[in-house]
Amino acid sequence: MTRTRRRHLRVAAVLIGLIVLAAACGSDNKPAASSSASKAPASKKGALAGTKGTTPLVDLPADFKAKLDAQGLNNANTYNYGAESYDATIIIALAADVAGSDGIDMAKAINGVTRGGTKCTTYKQCSDLVKAGTKDIDYDGQSGPGEFSGNGEPTVASYGIQVFDANNRIDDSKTTYKTAKAPASADVPEVPVEGTRAGDGTLKIGTLLPETGSLAFLGPPMRSGVRLAVKEINEAGGAVGKDVVVTEGDSSDAQNPTVATQTVDRELGEGVDAIIGAASSAVTLNVIDKVTSAGVAMFSPANTSKKLSSYPDKGLYFRDAPSDILQGQVLGELLASDGVTTAGLLVLNDAYGTGLAEDFTKAFEASGGKVTKSVIYDPKAQTFDNEVDQVKGSNPEAVILISFDEASRLLATMVEKGLGPSDVKVYGVDGWMGNTAGQNFDAGK
Repeated sequence: MTRTRRRHLRVAAVLIGLIVLAAACGSDNKPAASSSASKAPASKKGALAGTKGTTPLVDLPADFKAKLDAQGLNNANTYNYGAESYDATIIIALAADVAGSDGIDMAKAINGVTRGGTKCTTYKQCSDLVKAGTKDIDYDGQSGPGEFSGNGEPTVASYGIQVFDANNRIDDSKTTYKTAKAPASADVPEVPVEGTRAGDGTLKIGTLLPETGSLAFLGPPMRSGVRLAVKEINEAGGAVGKDVVVTEGDSSDAQNPTVATQTVDRELGEGVDAIIGAASSAVTLNVIDKVTSAGVAMFSPANTSKKLSSYPDKGLYFRDAPSDILQGQVLGELLASDGVTTAGLLVLNDAYGTGLAEDFTKAFEASGGKVTKSVIYDPKAQTFDNEVDQVKGSNPEAVILISFDEASRLLATMVEKGLGPSDVKVYGVDGWMGNTAGQNFDAGK
């Protein structure tokens, strides 16, 4: 055999080997038959199984979920804050009915329609009472009884305790519910409403809800809640005798503050009487002064930071999502009931994250638990290796993620470093609990 022929045979062998290797791995243009973009890699499948978390949530009836799904948005089987958004809209409209105005007097009636008085559970039922002369009504809605304190926030709330299954999705069959009550000290006297803004007879509502950003997964159910409520209000004759008008707008998140500012400027320019939002407490804190200084009511279905409980809001800020004083209590009790005595925390660096971490720590330590390490992180960080290493080094029995949608990246790092749900108990909160977290985890986002 000549040298040239031997060299040609060696080249041919190398080429054949490369072709075999490519066929085994699958090429860029034609994936191997067993691959699927909709399935998690084998190393990730079931990696979130057993993860638990708390979120303000009621046991919504199937027909209400179906109505939310019929509003033209993809809720992706996630209904967090959909009921709260629905109720926020109903309460605003009922307050306008009681006040007989969409102006500043409407805000003065908001707390009152949620407690005391004659019970009613739908807009039509409540509105009919008002039309018949019963101004003192008590609306109990889809998200619960409300029972607003004088600072415009609920003193009673329902929480869902959710669990991820082997498909890295929420297992609805394992969701349980817990009612929490704020301490008596949280039921403060009525905060006077400041302002003289007159109405024009037509209730105009603007939304400031996440269509982009780290809370975008909450946007569809919240926007669906508003749309459904407006539909039912208008079918019942409208607020103050006229159809409610809605203009929708994006809040994005605290990392993109100009989005919310631009939305608020536009909606105030359009003459809205109330703004429903934001979802993020930090976003609300960025724009609340602008809204309340215009004499416009601001009503959030999802803010939970306790900083907003005593914010100087001219009596114009309201929320039907409970303060994190309650979520901290529920989460602390959950760990105690699971037999957890030590926990490490990974905490988003904003008013929501640090406030909830503080409230959880108080509740957990009151039950005899110990926080081994609390690490505050920047959600824009390229990696979370150092933060996870710090928590792992404290040897906790459980890890609490107080996060938004970056939780999927934190979880990936935790799993990689032996701090995932198969190694220790992992718990989440309302900022990220939902199927979107599992989808992002599977996709490596």
